[in-house]
Amino acid sequence: MLTVHILRVFTDADGRHGNPLGVVLDTAGLDDARRQAIAAELGFSETVFVDDVGRAELRLFTPTVELPLAGHPLVGTAWLLSQVTGGDVPVLRPLRAGSEVATWRTGDGASWIRARIADAPPWQLVQLATPGEVEALSEPPSPEADAHEYWAWQDEAAGVLRARVFATRYGVAEDEATGSGALRMIEALRRPIVINQGRGSVIYARPAANPAMAEIGGFVVKDGERAL
Repeated sequence: MLTVHILRVFTDADGRHGNPLGVVLDTAGLDDARRQAIAAELGFSETVFVDDVGRAELRLFTPTVELPLAGHPLVGTAWLLSQVTGGDVPVLRPLRAGSEVATWRTGDGASWIRARIADAPPWQLVQLATPGEVEALSEPPSPEADAHEYWAWQDEAAGVLRARVFATRYGVAEDEATGSGALRMIEALRRPIVINQGRGSVIYARPAANPAMAEIGGFVVKDGERAL
């Protein structure tokens, strides 16, 4: 029997909203077909399979494909492993990515990662004039909008923006909170930002000292467990 830890990642400060995530621990030896079937059954935008908890070696699956790297799964998994091990988890090792991912917690309880932007999916960023235009988008805005992040400034001076992400290419109609999209947004804007996405999720993002990297963070809560 496998146990799925069910989290919500990038909640607001009160623990509301956030993107659901499934994390399965100790999955070394689980074949790829079974992993993909579990991810499809759960239906979350991503499910993480941690093959080695001690080394934080993991793989990430959407309902339809495996990804080398994704933001909300790594932030959530870093948080969960710190709870499970009772200590700091300084690095995650996504086995299909090109580099390790540094992780840490801040004093306010937020979990952060530093990842290589090139490992993130190639989201198409589409800037609109106002948050109202983002709100008014249909799901999806067009058949071609299958890996697109639409966004507009809410407060440009403060670095706050409104975003929605449509990802039918990965088996997700609309994603509630997209950390890899935040990595790509930092690549485009090169400044600290706060992203209000979906129904009310909040992503914090900023450039890293290495321009090839970016940092994203947010709050995580656990909603329970499910047996498979």
